[in-house]
Amino acid sequence: MGRRLITQRRGKGSSTYQSPSHRHLAKPGYPKSQDTEGEVVDIHHAPGRTAPLAEVEFENGETSFVIANHGLWVGEKIEIGPDSGIEKGNVLPLSHVPVGTFVYNIEMEPLDGGKLVKSAGTSATVIAQERRKTVLRLPSDNIKRLDNRCRATIGIVAGGGHTEQPIAKAGKKAKGFRSKAKRPLKVRGIAMNAVDHPHGGGDHQHVGVPSTVSSNAPPGRKVGRLSSKKKKKDKEKKEER
Repeated sequence: MGRRLITQRRGKGSSTYQSPSHRHLAKPGYPKSQDTEGEVVDIHHAPGRTAPLAEVEFENGETSFVIANHGLWVGEKIEIGPDSGIEKGNVLPLSHVPVGTFVYNIEMEPLDGGKLVKSAGTSATVIAQERRKTVLRLPSDNIKRLDNRCRATIGIVAGGGHTEQPIAKAGKKAKGFRSKAKRPLKVRGIAMNAVDHPHGGGDHQHVGVPSTVSSNAPPGRKVGRLSSKKKKKDKEKKEER
């Protein structure tokens, strides 16, 4: 009998494992105009995100929601464009950001609105400028080269201390994680029944089968240790050197 794992159920994308739409105030991004100035009119709590959102009203009358940076306040001015100063909250192309600057909400393609480094308390560091690429160190310590026309916000994402607050009750944790479509609890595979997981069942808790799985295995079999992942990472680092 087949085992339908929780990773398979979550990967299907049903409404059971989706973040509720009413938990998301708006989709944050950058305005269409690439050279403008705006004022922060309000800062909103976004239950479906770890970071708060700032509502910004720009000179042309356009209103946009952006991910708030650490230290942002209502009434602060935000500049967008290549001539903006290197001040927290300003949005510049990566080609105009000096080496060593902290940035977040980074575009992977020019004008896509921002895809990388959007969680509370995170930031990436500009470590090099090439002819057409900008080299960034992400919060995961991975190195990424992006088109230097991509935009990014100067500073660190607000809300960095949210993980230090005590939760106190299991139910509060479960509901908080549900709003972000994350798993509040994790059960070991060997603690399950045989019908629920490849590692389940038996007279006592043990795996009983080889736990090393190929990285090319389908989601239903990709459980346990993926030893080849570390080798691939080491190989990529050697090639970069």
